[in-house]
Amino acid sequence: MAFGGCVLVSGISGERITVVGLLLGLGSGVGYGLYSILGTIALKKYSPYTVTAYTFIFAAVGSWFICRPKDMFAKFASADNLLWLIVFCFLTALITAVIPFLLYTLGLHMVEAGKAGILATVEPMVATIIGIVFFSEQLTIFSGLGILLILVAVIILNLKKNEDK
Repeated sequence: MAFGGCVLVSGISGERITVVGLLLGLGSGVGYGLYSILGTIALKKYSPYTVTAYTFIFAAVGSWFICRPKDMFAKFASADNLLWLIVFCFLTALITAVIPFLLYTLGLHMVEAGKAGILATVEPMVATIIGIVFFSEQLTIFSGLGILLILVAVIILNLKKNEDK
């Protein structure tokens, strides 16, 4: 149900899908799934903060090979207000990456990986809602149905959790 909702909110209708885009999306999903599994294993020995810190250290090192460091430094060097750019980049990284990953890792510490993965499907739902509210994107029947499916899946998951207690 959650997967179906994600498909619907993502706008997949067969249009504008490239092979590269599809493969990158699948690779992202596999990587995210592996993070859930490997993160759960790491949390048996390390704190969520340590796991998140190492995740970002390895991500930074890996990104170094694909980000074209020479171009990146040239853009920073040519910035009119370097301090503002650094603060903006720092805040963007904190709000869009560090805090969400830390919260997800803290969640993995308390919930099994499969359930955490389903709960994380609220991410595309929230992105769709933000697009509609702040960027005037259209709410289609498919995206509305996708939002509903994701909400129902998360509610069912939590009802089942409460019944097990």
